[in-house]
Amino acid sequence: MAQAVLVAGPLAAAPLDAAAAFHAADLPRARALLEQGDDLAIHFPLADHPYRAWRLAIVQELAREAAPRRVNGVEGHDDPATAATIAWLADAPAITGQLFAVDGNSGSRA
Repeated sequence: MAQAVLVAGPLAAAPLDAAAAFHAADLPRARALLEQGDDLAIHFPLADHPYRAWRLAIVQELAREAAPRRVNGVEGHDDPATAATIAWLADAPAITGQLFAVDGNSGSRA
């Protein structure tokens, strides 16, 4: 099965505003990609910790809704490390409903 990639954004300044923007603009796009039959990786811009809860909830609920297709999220800059993580997920058939942070700082957040 192929994996589609949705680049979410732009990032609103407040977490609730960012969540509302995702639901209005990106959620319909995510569902449309899933309806085509592919797995989905959502590339979120790297953000502080308060954004993580709503992003994880979206990824988990979309994964439940789309099963057996897989849905995962990756938080990161548009860089080789983020691209490598997205590519790795395409070849990881047992992983779904997860949100990965890729910031190049080995555990620290941007």
